[in-house]
Amino acid sequence: MDDEGIKKSAILLMTLGEKEAASVIKLLGPKEVQRLSETMSSLQNVPRSEVEGVLEEFCNEAEGRTTLGQDSADYIRNVLTDALGDEKAANLIDRILIGNDTSGIEGLKWMDSSSVAEMIKDEHPQIIATILVHLEREQASQILSFFTERLRNDTLLRIATLDSIQPNALRELNDVLTTLLSGSSNIRKTAMGGIRAAAEILNFVPTALETSVIDNIKQFDEDLAQKIMDEMFVFDNLIDVDDHGIQLLLREVQSESLIIALKGAQEDLRKKIFKNMSQRAAEALREDLESKGPVRLSEVEAEQKEILKILRQLADDGQIALGGKGDDSFI
Repeated sequence: MDDEGIKKSAILLMTLGEKEAASVIKLLGPKEVQRLSETMSSLQNVPRSEVEGVLEEFCNEAEGRTTLGQDSADYIRNVLTDALGDEKAANLIDRILIGNDTSGIEGLKWMDSSSVAEMIKDEHPQIIATILVHLEREQASQILSFFTERLRNDTLLRIATLDSIQPNALRELNDVLTTLLSGSSNIRKTAMGGIRAAAEILNFVPTALETSVIDNIKQFDEDLAQKIMDEMFVFDNLIDVDDHGIQLLLREVQSESLIIALKGAQEDLRKKIFKNMSQRAAEALREDLESKGPVRLSEVEAEQKEILKILRQLADDGQIALGGKGDDSFI
């Protein structure tokens, strides 16, 4: 959901009673709750006309909904697959339709990353890898940052070579997280790890840690390290995003963040960015880039990763198609 959608949702919840709003929030995930809460706390002096507009839009949407097919797993599976494709829909379908196999792990998603890291750091790396592939990629990368270098490298290597979760592994995971996981005697083998998972997690990791992990994997298996790097989407790969996607991205990125990120970008990528802005905005950006003094490489890398985070969110929402794979360069 974009910022405008979040704001409308926040306004709607603020117009409901506390009990009704709480009932809605209970159905949301951790990220949605956090974004909504932050937006609700920042709402001030919202014009009556804006509130009425939100309520009218909600009523119009509600009138167009029915309960037809609400409980149809096949319908949901087909819609998601048609909209997202087989590979991207697979993980989402697992979470929505067969999430009961590992539903207890949802509790970890509500904890801060440092607490989760402290809880699991002494477990076997294979168990840690099994836990992390069930979490959101960004949270998994944050948890990894709290580990020692040795544990972080070992865990990522195991994630990259993990192609499925066996029933006995999930039972062991259930023993480790007894208060968070609910056991199941009908747990099925679930594809969760692999090269793509490792690459997606590394996309969120700070560059220095990312390099360390890749170098470690190279020592174990150079071909595996290359495959992971091929799956990673780095900042310069924005050149492969179509113009419409770049325009959508630019709407979500703060100008100061873009200026810093572009300090480390190649000239052809800068030109692509300029091309997808109004002439006035492009000229202003060029001037800001020229007048901006030296910026630390770590700051450039941090802003580039923040922009990539926005890009991935837009891609997950189906607004942007990410074409092409990452290369083996590090920004």
